[in-house]
Amino acid sequence: MPIYEYVCKSCGYEKDVLQSLSEAPLTDCPSCEKPEFKKKISAAGFRLKGGGWYETDFKTGKKKNLAGDSGSSSSSAGSSSKSSSSAD
Repeated sequence: MPIYEYVCKSCGYEKDVLQSLSEAPLTDCPSCEKPEFKKKISAAGFRLKGGGWYETDFKTGKKKNLAGDSGSSSSSAGSSSKSSSSAD
């Protein structure tokens, strides 16, 4: 269930509410009880970053299809970068 942010246009009271998608939006402010309680537009609570987060986290062996890599060069590119960093 998503968490929605609400703000009262009358008194400025803010609250996060856990609601299902099928529930009607809240309208009455719990603080001042006026019908000015509105949903705020906000960003999601998480962010998926990086190239191929799913592929690198949940696949093993040769099944990995890394973003920007082509075929078998992903294993050789990874090993060459490791060897060059260990030589420093």
